[in-house]
Amino acid sequence: MIQHLRTAARDAGGVWAGLFALGIGFGVLVTEHGLPWWLAPVISGVVFAGSAEFVLVGLIAVAAPIATVALTTFLVNSRHLFYGLSYPLDRIEGRAARAYSVFALCDEAFAILTARGGRELTAGRAVATQLGIHLSWVSGAAAGALAGSAFLHGLQGVDFVLTALFVVLALDAYRADPDRLALGTALGAAGLAWAIAPGSMLLVALSGYTAVLVVRHWCAPRAVEHA
Repeated sequence: MIQHLRTAARDAGGVWAGLFALGIGFGVLVTEHGLPWWLAPVISGVVFAGSAEFVLVGLIAVAAPIATVALTTFLVNSRHLFYGLSYPLDRIEGRAARAYSVFALCDEAFAILTARGGRELTAGRAVATQLGIHLSWVSGAAAGALAGSAFLHGLQGVDFVLTALFVVLALDAYRADPDRLALGTALGAAGLAWAIAPGSMLLVALSGYTAVLVVRHWCAPRAVEHA
């Protein structure tokens, strides 16, 4: 596993560092809501749902009903339903490794592993990538909760680290496979979703984008046959 972690670090080291920094912001947020510091690493380790965790802290602070927490978490993380369509779970061997890989399938892991693909993506490399992401997030949350609040109290813009991280991942993915049609479709779906359903933009955009990709995939063989 140590060797796999070293290999994964070359591909995902920057992402791990970014998530550690974002985790510090999450730890600070937990303590600013008056919650105990140990809740930050517990939530980040057990829930491990990225943006949903930021929302969860606010819900816990106001003692929101369980039904509200469950529904909000589902809506925020509904995008993960689409990840199973192309995530290479068949590369993961062993029940324990597969179970952990499904649990740790976050946005960053999906972006890195699906972009990697090919024969070079082994089970050990995939699980090591996800484990590094998980540990970076948890350790960052713990650091922020323990010490970050002392000198990062009220710091603005820490949560933008996640947005910047996705921009970099998107640019890397496009450079590796410059599909202009897919890029244009994604931008169009995002713009349309923002115009017609700003409150559920992510879910609507992903649904529309997935539908277009399915149609594109279905029409591709027919186009080749008629060529």
